[in-house]
Amino acid sequence: MENELVDLVIEDTRDRMAKVIEHAKAEFATVRTGRASPALVENLMVDYYGTETSLKQLANFSVPEPRLLVVSPFDKGAMAAIEKAISNADLGLNPSNDGVVIRLAFPALTEDRRKSFVKIVRAKAEEGRVSIRGVRRHARQELEALEKEGGLSSDDIEHLEKILDKMTQDGVAVVDALLAHKEQELLEV
Repeated sequence: MENELVDLVIEDTRDRMAKVIEHAKAEFATVRTGRASPALVENLMVDYYGTETSLKQLANFSVPEPRLLVVSPFDKGAMAAIEKAISNADLGLNPSNDGVVIRLAFPALTEDRRKSFVKIVRAKAEEGRVSIRGVRRHARQELEALEKEGGLSSDDIEHLEKILDKMTQDGVAVVDALLAHKEQELLEV
């Protein structure tokens, strides 16, 4: 079992599962709670002089109050484009522009809106779980290919599958913990 290819497969699987978890975190951050958060708008694409640019490259963000996000563009000429991108993003936010900064007031969420956000977050969590299982399936296929080449015995494969299953369970548990935290945050009044 001192096979370098096996170590590569396991390490690659670990890295890919970590990336899936990071992606799930980023997806959860895009779902709005009652609080202001730059994560909601920082990845919006803005038409900046004909080039699609993410908002985080065009502005600074601050949260002076729990329900207020202030976007301070580096280039005041980009104000209209930033405002348009935020309006078109369908976040339920109305940007107000005073010529220097754009203020985004976050209204309190209604009970129905909270429940719909919980459904969205649960769907994103399920996508994360499915992706983690997909990473495991891919790793198993690679290990089975190594077994067919004669590099691994069936006992080795069985042992490695237990390792993969443990990694998968741990990854799914992390996604579930992130989901529970986000649901609590959404349902908090």
